[in-house]
Amino acid sequence: MWYLCMFFHRLLDYRKAEVESLAELFGYVGDGLEWQLPQHHHPDSPFHFVNLPSEELARTIANRSILVKGIYEVWGEGGSYEELEEAIKNYPDDRKLSYLTADSTFRIIVDSFGKVMSFQEQNDRIKGLAYIPFKGRVNLKTPEHKFWLMQTDDYGVSNGLPPVAQRTIFFGREVGAADRKLLPTYQLKSRNYLGPTAMDAEMAFLMANQALVKPGKLVYDPFVGTGSILVAAAHFGAMTMGADIDIRVVRDGRGPNCNVWSNFKQYGLPAPVALLRADNNLPPWRPSLKEVFDAIICDPPYGVRAGGRKSGGRKLLKGTVDPYTVPDDKRTDHIPSTGAYCLSECVHDLLDVAGKMLVMGGRLVYFYPVLREDDSTGENHFPEHPCFKLVSSSEQILSSRYSRVLLTMLKIGPYTEEIAEAARIKHLEFRENHLKWLEDGNLHSSVFASTDTQLTATGDAKFSKEPRRKYRGKYV
Repeated sequence: MWYLCMFFHRLLDYRKAEVESLAELFGYVGDGLEWQLPQHHHPDSPFHFVNLPSEELARTIANRSILVKGIYEVWGEGGSYEELEEAIKNYPDDRKLSYLTADSTFRIIVDSFGKVMSFQEQNDRIKGLAYIPFKGRVNLKTPEHKFWLMQTDDYGVSNGLPPVAQRTIFFGREVGAADRKLLPTYQLKSRNYLGPTAMDAEMAFLMANQALVKPGKLVYDPFVGTGSILVAAAHFGAMTMGADIDIRVVRDGRGPNCNVWSNFKQYGLPAPVALLRADNNLPPWRPSLKEVFDAIICDPPYGVRAGGRKSGGRKLLKGTVDPYTVPDDKRTDHIPSTGAYCLSECVHDLLDVAGKMLVMGGRLVYFYPVLREDDSTGENHFPEHPCFKLVSSSEQILSSRYSRVLLTMLKIGPYTEEIAEAARIKHLEFRENHLKWLEDGNLHSSVFASTDTQLTATGDAKFSKEPRRKYRGKYV
């Protein structure tokens, strides 16, 4: 059945990918959902029709989604209120009369996109629906049924919203709606422990949805930082595990009551199974340990605020015969030496670890920075691996020249030595063909600010390294 899906006007490239991931999470089987744009609507319109097999699935998707405002059973639509009235009257009675009975309660909500309607206008619109035979009682707080009157008007083209060729009015019954109280609860400004690259709560929940996180799954973040992504995964019931090369982050934080663990305690969430000091370039897993994670979700280090690091550094690069050994009396406070870790090597190692450690059918969800000028050919210059299939790519524009893309990859094949060698060759080809701009002195991976906090472009579209700002005594 076709339902009307109304999105929040945010992160436009992420909307369909999230809904399709949630449909799969809740049992939909198929090659993808069928979408249809309302007549005369721009592709960026918040309104889309989606074909779903059941109302229960539609309700479950809407309740879990971050970008869906609501999903509705449309009783009528038209370019004018006269056309809308005719459409509603022609809607089958057996589909609508059961929601209009005398023993039911209801509420009518008026909404408009791109235009603010006064309280009086909303009342007038509701009174204009008198031809619908409502017999139940009005209940504004906890109604059994919610009905929505939604419209788009010709608001001009100067406000940055998608153009409207013709006014459209929808009337329908709400099947399901998102719980937007989730985001204020987890907003970063109220987080106990916050780092300069903490993932914004909205994006962290989106990533968890893309990874099909649910109770009983084990989710791993190899660049855990202050744990923002794992907090979102834990909210959805998953067991979590994280690693970071900076031992001060995973062990110390800013004190016993201000660390990664305290972030989970703040929200009453289960603590991670483990937090490791580990190097993505030299993963600590035993060779016999394979396919243990249901999902890997991360934001690899590619920014000036937290550049990529791997084990090494000057002490290990001097050509010494004996490995560097930490004296026993200094082990407690020792911080291991690290060196630079370029983006291409980091992503290659991430795909290799995911190929080994993800279960079959598990998902790898991570951000990848791109130079928007490379999109002129229409090709997707994204890393590949024989074990994975690209499910979706969703772009978040950072400036006129740079953006980052959320890549969702599905594991479709087992990891073998032959696969590892094929992946190495594919990586070398990818680096040669698509990452030449990384070697340019002015266009390397450090121009990308890996953060959802303020991004500032200066000069030739390079991001400045702004000082960390204090908010309520915390650095953000």
